[in-house]
Amino acid sequence: MSIEKITLGTRGSELALTQTNMVTAELQTAFPHLRIERQIIQTSGDKRQDLRFSEFSDVAQVDKGIFIKELEIALENGQIDAAVHSLKDVPSDLAAGFTIAAVLPRAAIEDVLITAQSFTLETLPKGARVGTSSVRRAAQLKFLRPDVQIVEIRGNVPTRVKKVLGENALDAVLLAAAGLLRLGLLNANLSRIHIAEQTLHALVLDPTKFLPAAGQGAIAIECRANDAASIKTIHALNHAETESRVIAEREFLKILGAGCQTPVGAHTWIKDGQLHMAVRVFNEADLSVAPVEREAHRPVHEAIQLAADLAAML
Repeated sequence: MSIEKITLGTRGSELALTQTNMVTAELQTAFPHLRIERQIIQTSGDKRQDLRFSEFSDVAQVDKGIFIKELEIALENGQIDAAVHSLKDVPSDLAAGFTIAAVLPRAAIEDVLITAQSFTLETLPKGARVGTSSVRRAAQLKFLRPDVQIVEIRGNVPTRVKKVLGENALDAVLLAAAGLLRLGLLNANLSRIHIAEQTLHALVLDPTKFLPAAGQGAIAIECRANDAASIKTIHALNHAETESRVIAEREFLKILGAGCQTPVGAHTWIKDGQLHMAVRVFNEADLSVAPVEREAHRPVHEAIQLAADLAAML
């Protein structure tokens, strides 16, 4: 069962378009005669960048995917055949009628500390103002540096990077390495950011000490669960090792009932045929409470069972 044309849906940010171009290139290589079209769809998260996540009228909606809801509506009504997402934006409990047809090879999973001056987490000034839109990053930063002030920032990646420049500049911002690399903002040796004719300092944080988000660095392609032809085409791009890792991470969130804005870090790696996962879970009601940390491993094909093991340990 082959198809002649496929329509990809994407958000309109520079990063989303870059990731969709990556998917398009992979599809064109795998299927040279496939006609690929693109539709840009604005999500509620994109439309209301004036709001903090906590200010959305339906707070629960944040965990249900303010960055994917409109794309799923377009999928459901047949406007598009597949939606391209940053996997960490996709709820772990996917809505009925949809499926992740493929994940691309994972990029860097780490978080990056961006500063105008050369700082580490340890040398940031006392009471430093650090910008992030992630409760996971905020919780881990407060865990490591209780004195810092967290400032919630919204906007696309370049907009957030620029928060360390100009008037009322923040002392630092925290962003994912993958997005910075895909946009060409982070240099080859991962130490500098070049933006607005300025050079900023970048410090890639050790993922064993500052745990990433579940799915961070992975691009996911979502299809209608009953669209066998599109699923088959998209699945040709699937990267098995990335899939095993993100299944474990997302299943762990699902068992916990955690969402995209829950302070949970998860780090997976594969060694000698074993899938390893370390997790750090914060108390959502009181971030001053020390987090619970656990680590376990299983054979690579037992990703779901590994997540269950770790959840049981909690």
